[in-house]
Amino acid sequence: MSTQNKAGLDALLTPRESVLVLIDHQPFQFANLNSHEPTMIVNNAVGLAKAAKVFDVPTILTTVLEERGGLLLQDVRDVFPEQQPINRTIINTWEDQRVVDAVKATGRKKLIIAGLWTEVCVAMPSIQAAGEGFEVFVVTDASGGASKEAHDMAVRRMIQAGVAPITWLAVMSEWQRDYAREKTLPGLTEVLLQHAGATGVAFAWESQLLATGRS
Repeated sequence: MSTQNKAGLDALLTPRESVLVLIDHQPFQFANLNSHEPTMIVNNAVGLAKAAKVFDVPTILTTVLEERGGLLLQDVRDVFPEQQPINRTIINTWEDQRVVDAVKATGRKKLIIAGLWTEVCVAMPSIQAAGEGFEVFVVTDASGGASKEAHDMAVRRMIQAGVAPITWLAVMSEWQRDYAREKTLPGLTEVLLQHAGATGVAFAWESQLLATGRS
């Protein structure tokens, strides 16, 4: 089981300690996604990918049998155009040595995972990696399962194994931590505008009012 800190400042994410793995956001998996509205998972997965880019968090993309299950979401691939997703035959991503080697090459121990489906391709690597000493965080609203029960039971099972559930906006907020960190603030704002729903709309409205001098 993971030996990660469960409380205190060290339990929070930082960009310099994080590595992100996005697993199997492919057409075949979306076809039987019933735990969430599919467009929400698309939005959140792409927002998470863009956030990782803003904060220079190493990101590993992986697919399973993409010649049958389809390519990774184009909007995710567009965030990392230089990267070819690792195409697996193994269901459990953490049993593919290429993925494990890519994660270990970053030297980082806070492993963030999101993918389809939660009960299979997210739970398996999360539980295994937690058992090997990684601090594993699963982004539950950028992941989804074949049913709400399947997703919920997978999250419960992962918590028992020491995995921390988290949402994509919480990940980005922990990476930013302080609005005075001006280097990443423009990128964070752009991601919010594009993917944070009503928050992005409200921010755009506020910016309009400021630009016109209205109050």
